[in-house]
Amino acid sequence: MTAMLTMHPKPEVSVVIPIYNEQAGLQSLFDRLYPALDKLGTSYEIVFINDGSRDNSVSILAEQFRLRPDVTRVVLFNGNYGQHMAILAGFEASRGEIMITLDADLQNPPEEIGNLVAKVREGYDYVGSIRRKRQDSAWRTYASKAMNQLRERITNIKITDQGNMLRAYGRNVIDLVNQCAEVNTFVPALAYRFSRNPTEIMVEHEERAAGESKYSLYSLIRLNFDLVTGFSLVPLQFYSMMGMLMSIISGLLVTVLLVRRLFLGAEAEGLFTLFAIAFFFMGVILFGIGLLGEYVGRIFQQVRARPRYVVQTILQQKPADLIDMPPPGVEKRTVGRPHD
Repeated sequence: MTAMLTMHPKPEVSVVIPIYNEQAGLQSLFDRLYPALDKLGTSYEIVFINDGSRDNSVSILAEQFRLRPDVTRVVLFNGNYGQHMAILAGFEASRGEIMITLDADLQNPPEEIGNLVAKVREGYDYVGSIRRKRQDSAWRTYASKAMNQLRERITNIKITDQGNMLRAYGRNVIDLVNQCAEVNTFVPALAYRFSRNPTEIMVEHEERAAGESKYSLYSLIRLNFDLVTGFSLVPLQFYSMMGMLMSIISGLLVTVLLVRRLFLGAEAEGLFTLFAIAFFFMGVILFGIGLLGEYVGRIFQQVRARPRYVVQTILQQKPADLIDMPPPGVEKRTVGRPHD
């Protein structure tokens, strides 16, 4: 067991790692993460956020905390609130001047953290990363690139590789992110909006160490909806302009049909063409209503002001070397900001 040290009251580097059913790969993560951070030669802390794991991730994290309480903190949610809510909780619990976000699956090597820290020390307050050679499936790679291009056009947020969570943020950016009370958000894009001097670097990408991706196709679609609707009104404005254009076109079509009927008589063979046009317009209208519903739904979630997440327990070293746990039979509940 590593000797217990006094936790630095304000470390230079904080590494935030959301955990959800990652028991198979946690030990491999520990074996690479701690040595990589020890080599930095600076004070650091690692904040694990357990996002309602249903496997043995909690017990593995608790054991790792007992081994390295000097630099380890564990935030335990009382349920599953999603990766980005876990990251936001990690931001609020962390104290470092440089914040690093990292996935637990080792697709982003922990050894790359030093490169991000060095870039922040150069004066950048947001350092994104671009995977040099992605180890994902072909359909996911192409779909991600397409969404990146579409998102940049709509939101004007220049993130080359939005699916890569290995990123570094300055304390000035994190403090602003912590002031936000958004229910649905995309953390890298939110932080980008607050940064003064952003940049990106190239990093390595490896195959997943164990387990499988927690993002289904539906989850990825929902995430991109959150990204687009949370940072731009362009989709609504697009449909407003499309509605005006369709009104003009339909008015011209009615005029043409009326003139044709007056001078050439009724035309039965054009009936199916009119049906096709009508169904097309109805499809566009329904899609537009659905899009409007996405915005209205987010407003509804926001005004209800429910907690975004609930922290059940935090494992951390106190000056008296005590674990921050509630008395027996009492659940500690730390409330974040609104969540559905």
